[in-house]
Amino acid sequence: MGNGDIRVRGLAARAGGWSARHRWAAVGIWVLFVVLAMGLGSAAGRVDVEDSDQLKGETHTAARIIEDAGIDEPAGETVLIQARGAGLKATDAEFRDAVGAVVRAVEGTGRVTDVTSPYDTKTISKDGRSALVQFDMRGEPDTAGERVEPVLKAVEGVQRDHEALRIEEIGGASMMKTFDDAFGDDFKKAEYSAVPVALGILLIAFGALVAALLPVLLAITAIMATMGLMGLVSHVMPMSETANSVMLLVGLAVGVDYCLFYLRREREEREAGRDAQTALRIAAATSGRAIVVSGVTVCVAMAGMLFTGLAEFEAMGLASLMVVAVAMVGSVTVLPALLSLLGERVEKGRLPFLRRRKRGGGQDSRFWTAVLRRVLAKPVIAVVVAAGALLAIAAPALGMKTQQLTLDQEFGDSLPIVQTYNRLNDAFPGGSEPAEVVVRADDINAPEVKSALADFRDRAISSGASRGPVEIKLHDAQNVAFVYVPLVGGSDQDKAGASLDTLRDEVRPATLGKVDGVEAPITGQVAGSKDFNDQLAGAVVPVFAFVVVFAFALMLLSFRSLTIAVTSIVLNLLSVGAAYGILVAVFQHGWGASLVGAEGVGAIITWLPLFLFVILFGLSMDYHVFVVSRIREARLRGLATKDAIRHGVVTTAGVVTSAAVIMVAVFAIFGTLSMQSMKQMGVGLAAAVLIDATIIRGVLLPAVMALLGERNWYLPKWLHRLPDLTHDETPQAVTGPAARDDQGEPLKV
Repeated sequence: MGNGDIRVRGLAARAGGWSARHRWAAVGIWVLFVVLAMGLGSAAGRVDVEDSDQLKGETHTAARIIEDAGIDEPAGETVLIQARGAGLKATDAEFRDAVGAVVRAVEGTGRVTDVTSPYDTKTISKDGRSALVQFDMRGEPDTAGERVEPVLKAVEGVQRDHEALRIEEIGGASMMKTFDDAFGDDFKKAEYSAVPVALGILLIAFGALVAALLPVLLAITAIMATMGLMGLVSHVMPMSETANSVMLLVGLAVGVDYCLFYLRREREEREAGRDAQTALRIAAATSGRAIVVSGVTVCVAMAGMLFTGLAEFEAMGLASLMVVAVAMVGSVTVLPALLSLLGERVEKGRLPFLRRRKRGGGQDSRFWTAVLRRVLAKPVIAVVVAAGALLAIAAPALGMKTQQLTLDQEFGDSLPIVQTYNRLNDAFPGGSEPAEVVVRADDINAPEVKSALADFRDRAISSGASRGPVEIKLHDAQNVAFVYVPLVGGSDQDKAGASLDTLRDEVRPATLGKVDGVEAPITGQVAGSKDFNDQLAGAVVPVFAFVVVFAFALMLLSFRSLTIAVTSIVLNLLSVGAAYGILVAVFQHGWGASLVGAEGVGAIITWLPLFLFVILFGLSMDYHVFVVSRIREARLRGLATKDAIRHGVVTTAGVVTSAAVIMVAVFAIFGTLSMQSMKQMGVGLAAAVLIDATIIRGVLLPAVMALLGERNWYLPKWLHRLPDLTHDETPQAVTGPAARDDQGEPLKV
């Protein structure tokens, strides 16, 4: 068969062919699209998720009441004044002098308002050794961290004058500043280092600078275009900073991967003797199609987040979906045009020390050839050992506990403010993160409302839910009151959750609930965590079902094999389960946590399990579709099933390994951050991709396919009317007779 005798079909093949023939037009359209998306997005601005839309339930109701009333809750700050030894008490003159000095110092900055003395508010610990001076920051609460430094310095000045006491500040503004100083640069370095790391790995994979730059260039332009599109879409569905970070992460991963698949196939065909035009057409029909199938599957998985009902998840899902779609379109349109324009110049900038490796390496991987020889010789043993190992790794996930991480769980003892947080919680349980009751009435000053507020305060303490002090702040003009209730249990989320249930189920109905026209939703950190967990639990089944069913349907249509569709889902679920097990073992139980610079914190951050499922289920299809496509091609050319499996795995080993290494490296960068939630995300994603690219694709997939034999391509007759989304056989020399089924008919794989 000559180079010119090729017939290819399918969207990817047609798009690639058009782009290769109209090179400058394709590049120009892509550049115009990116520029227009960025320009329009910048002009439109971005609308972010409002606090009232973050959650449903009582937390949502409370935020809505506050927004409707037009109340901007100021950033509250607290100064803990505590005796260092057992000698001083809050009633002693020296202690009183220190309290007075703190009050004068913070008022003197001109940055604060509503300063209260512990002797007026009775915020003195039971042992008499600790007291709290409380105040609010002036100005917008979102930017209070930028204005708090003079207040912190004033408190430090009082501390220097009273060495017998510990005088420390904590609150929304001071924590904001501490985290921005400590971790703002941390995040920027992580985001900035991801691109150089990916480029370095691509240089090793391709051995040429131009070839390595193409995937990075595609990923960056896809991210830039998506950032603009996010601005436009945000006016319909609000976005967020978290969604932006996730979009960058996913965009870099899939953008590089898709380009890598395409480029490696084009180079492989040219090395096999194809002319440039033929190599591009083959790459478009094969890797291009795999990219489309994978991209659509990832988009479907990301769309699963839209079923959670959580604004933050919906924003992350939509942003990720958009960047995957843009990267997919770029891979099958502008990439063929660039490859056609560059021709042999794609090899420019070759690294001398990789020249010998490239010329003598061939297509097959020696390591995976050796592994496949053993796997295919004894597939039953391979399945039992590999599946057993993954099930054992996944076992800890059965005891997974999720919650919003407290300050000490999130940051450990690495920051002085965390130690202040722990001391404050010890002296005033729940005082650092009290429950907040938002009370709205027709007349907040009505006698029955005031009586109910007083009863609520008394019963909150007598019920055992709080040890006080319970603070009430009235907003007369808006007929709204805020009641702050320190929960018994403090930073222990289980005990604090039980205290919250007591407030919601017993105290509130017996007091505020008896007054007509009064709303009193209870919010706060503990309430937010509980409401988030409750809503997420209700979303798990719909999201899982949507992602699994649609991924199954796409695999069925793309490979026209019921067996391939079923095994794809089972293997992906096994990969996700193993990732869950690693997360629980490392971060919940602390097994081997020190190896990744983490520690066991007793829980997994609430949003991570569902997020990981959606991301991993989508991304793992990259490798699966790519490998199975090559196996199917080989089988169509007449190779026996085991030979086709061997050929498909070993010829894709290089590109799958390179893609996996890039993903693992990028995700692992986030595992180096100081925040436990970011460590959990980075380690979970990196571990899952590593397992997926090695044990799943290198051992389990070939072993299972070897056991199934010709049943791999089974499609019931009643499903034959399904649309045919497969691609044509590639024009390679047939080394044996045409593939046939058990009845001797030509095999329709």
